[in-house]
Amino acid sequence: MSLRRLAPPVHLLRSFSAVVQFGGVSRAAEALHLTQGAVSKQIKELEAWVGVPLFGRARKRLALTPAGEHYEKSVRSLLAQLEAATLELITSDDGAGVLHLSSLPTLGAKWLIPRLPSFQQLHPQISLQFVPYVEGYDFHRPDLDCSILFGEGHWPGAQAHYLTGKDVALIAPRSAVADWPIAAAQDVGRYALLRHVTVPEAWQRWSEAHGVRGIDPFSGPQFDQFQTMIRAVMAGMGLALVPRCLVQDEITAGLVREPLPHGGYRSALGYWFCYPEGRSQRHALACFRRWLLGCADADVAPQVRG
Repeated sequence: MSLRRLAPPVHLLRSFSAVVQFGGVSRAAEALHLTQGAVSKQIKELEAWVGVPLFGRARKRLALTPAGEHYEKSVRSLLAQLEAATLELITSDDGAGVLHLSSLPTLGAKWLIPRLPSFQQLHPQISLQFVPYVEGYDFHRPDLDCSILFGEGHWPGAQAHYLTGKDVALIAPRSAVADWPIAAAQDVGRYALLRHVTVPEAWQRWSEAHGVRGIDPFSGPQFDQFQTMIRAVMAGMGLALVPRCLVQDEITAGLVREPLPHGGYRSALGYWFCYPEGRSQRHALACFRRWLLGCADADVAPQVRG
C-alpha cells in the first residue's frame, strides 16, 4: 500500500473533523469559511482516499459510521497536536515556545494569576495557553503539558511537586455580619460548618487536631469551590476551613476573621504542580517549573522566619 494513501491531506481531515464537531456540513462550512458544496466534496474525497465510508446518510442527515467515529477521535487528536506544534514553532525563541497548562479555578485566580506577570517578564518568549481544567487530569492529551492539581500528590504517570495549600485556616464572618462568640475550639460546634466536596472529612480532621468532640462534621452545607465557600462565610452562612493561600487576602482585608489563634490545622492535601514524565525536559516546562517552585518557596520563607 502506498505511503501516500496512508497520509490524507490535512484540509480533508480538517473538514471531516469540523463536520463532526459542528454537527453538520452547513455549520462546518461557515466555521471553515468554505461553501457547503466544497465541504461535502472534501468529505467524499476523504472517503475515497481511505476507501472506508465515514458517514452513513439517512434522511439527508450525516451520521458517523463506527469506523468514522473511531477515526475522528484520532484525527481530532492529531490536528490538535499539529496546531500545538505549529504554534510553538511560530512563537518559539531559542527553543522556548508554548506551554499548555491547566489550574483549578480558585487557585488560578487567587494564587497563580497574580504571580504570572513576573514569569512573563522573566520569559517573554514563552506563551502560556490555558487548557480547560476539566481536561487537566488527562496527560495523554497532546495539548496539555502540565496542571496544578489538588490532592495528596500521586497521579499515575505524572511527576508532582508540592506548591501550597496544606496550611488550612478556620474562618468566620466578621462580627458586624454575624456576632458569633468563639472563645475555644469547642464553641465551633454551635454554628453551621460549611464543607467542600473534595475534602468531605475536613471538619473531622480539624476536630481530631483540636481534640473537639460532639460536633457533626458532615451536617453543614456543601460547596464545590473554595471561593464560593469564602463568599458564603462573608455572607454569614457559617464557618469554613479553607487553604490559607486562598483566603489570606480576605483575612488581611477584614472581610472574614480567624476566630481562634492557631485555629486551623495541617492537611494532608494540597496543590501540586504535575506533568507527564516524558515532558520533563521541555525547555518551556522546565522554565515554568523552576519559576513556580520558586514562588512556592517564597511563600514558605516568611512563615519559617515568623
